[in-house]
Amino acid sequence: MTLPPRPRPEPVQVIKLRRDAALSALIRAIPYVSFMGFQFDRRGDELTATMPYQDMLIGNPLLPALHGGATAGFLETTAVLELCWQTLWEDVEQGRILPADLEAGYVPKLPKTIDFTVDYLRTGLPRDAYARARVNRSGRRYASVHVEAWQDNRNRLLAQATGHFLMPERP
Repeated sequence: MTLPPRPRPEPVQVIKLRRDAALSALIRAIPYVSFMGFQFDRRGDELTATMPYQDMLIGNPLLPALHGGATAGFLETTAVLELCWQTLWEDVEQGRILPADLEAGYVPKLPKTIDFTVDYLRTGLPRDAYARARVNRSGRRYASVHVEAWQDNRNRLLAQATGHFLMPERP
């Protein structure tokens, strides 16, 4: 008895292109990301967000220091994108969402913020900031996410936040 031959695995480049296209579609779905100039770098399943420094981000020109609202918006956007990315990536990999759908502009509904608590740990200097989010729990209706932001040294956090989100219904 001979077994049928196994299908060849997809080339890694094809998988990377599909994941990058999914992330780009997700980023385009949130206009605030482009307005603020946030950038997202994907390494495997991990996203690192960057808030490039711009003069409009300064809240206190005497110090100068980043505006707390810009920092909070950066953290919340990073949390939402990480939450969406985990769901979207899984749907794309399982074939529930096709790359052609993403290119056509289809993106699943985004989670809605229930609450978001920010701890400002130090003054944001006039330079780039980085953030990573960790999903603590994600169920059908509710998700909890923790986000950390830093500037020059990841061990010296600029701010951290915890958010709770209402998850959209999935088909």
